[in-house]
Amino acid sequence: MTGALAWPFMRLYLLTLLYFSANAVLNVMIPLQGNALGASNTAIGIIMGAYLFTTMLFRPWAGRLIQKYGPVTILRSILIINGAALILYTISGLEGYFVARMLQGAVTAFFSMALQIAIMDALPEKDRGQGISMYSLCSYIPGILGPLLALGLWQTGSMSGFAFVMIGIAVFTGWVGFTVVIKEEPVEDKAQSSAKKPSMGASFKQVFLNRDLLRCSIIMLVASMIFGAVTTFIPLYAQEVKHGEAWLYLMLQAAVVVASRFILRKKIPSDGRWHASYVAWVLLLLTLAAVCTGAASSLGAAIFYAGALLMGVSQAMIYPSLTTYLTFVLPAEQRNVLIGWFIASADLGVSMGSVLMGPLADLFSYGVMYGVCAVLGGSLILFAFGAPHRERNPQQPV
Repeated sequence: MTGALAWPFMRLYLLTLLYFSANAVLNVMIPLQGNALGASNTAIGIIMGAYLFTTMLFRPWAGRLIQKYGPVTILRSILIINGAALILYTISGLEGYFVARMLQGAVTAFFSMALQIAIMDALPEKDRGQGISMYSLCSYIPGILGPLLALGLWQTGSMSGFAFVMIGIAVFTGWVGFTVVIKEEPVEDKAQSSAKKPSMGASFKQVFLNRDLLRCSIIMLVASMIFGAVTTFIPLYAQEVKHGEAWLYLMLQAAVVVASRFILRKKIPSDGRWHASYVAWVLLLLTLAAVCTGAASSLGAAIFYAGALLMGVSQAMIYPSLTTYLTFVLPAEQRNVLIGWFIASADLGVSMGSVLMGPLADLFSYGVMYGVCAVLGGSLILFAFGAPHRERNPQQPV
């Protein structure tokens, strides 16, 4: 196989799959454990949100340090920290979970940036969209069976089994990560080029000054809030849906993400142009997914699982589409750092979906909370049609 499916890239995708396996289990275990210990939706949201909030803070610096020291050096260092975080889950309570989520968030910032930069730099432009989509696909494959495994561990009360799973994932991920090979530029060349790059503060200003980056970041931020609300509260909300099962919802969602990203990977625009109608349709699916999910407590399990299917398709397409577009239109000399700020908006959105939607669920209901998500999703369609239609020109000044 060649292009994005060549063997060196398949090893990177395998590492991605292993790394995100822990989260597929933790996304179900932490809300259930928190609820059993008497924590409110607000408290559970804060613990879950700490993960990607920390990722957001570290993401731009991750891009800069990876450019300076190379992805291999960074990757091997952070996998050791990841192992420590996963072990912390097995020996602590809610307070320890909060610390572990922050550690895991910092590690994820460097891990995902290292792999995505390696993929973007190594693939030709025509395969770039497929490579990013495959990376995203493999980050979701664990979500197919992870929720079922977590529910099984929870129902059997097997915390020793939970510890075994976490330690096993940490060891296996570390082993694969230390044996993977990533082609990179000589450090001297990157050090020289990094001296010409603007400061982190100057690059942050581009989030607001660069119209393409701002529009994509707003869309990603708000869409991710909806994804975060689903990930955090579905394990608890499903108990209010007749015949609703959280593991089945999350499994269907993840399976559709995986299938869509593989089957539709060649449909992702990779020409540097803004396809407003395409983005609008994806956002419409996201809005309908939130409507179905919120109405399920009244309408039953069928509409509940329909929401999972729609959520999966929208989640599969929006991130790789926006990321691929930005790789073409952002200034080449700042691309990696600016992509880091964009991905940080996705991290912040998921975190906000946990932290801000938790109080809404406490004050009103889960149905109202997902109704608010639907309104937010509908508003994004305006941003899709309002985004500038630009030709591909990476060197065009902002």
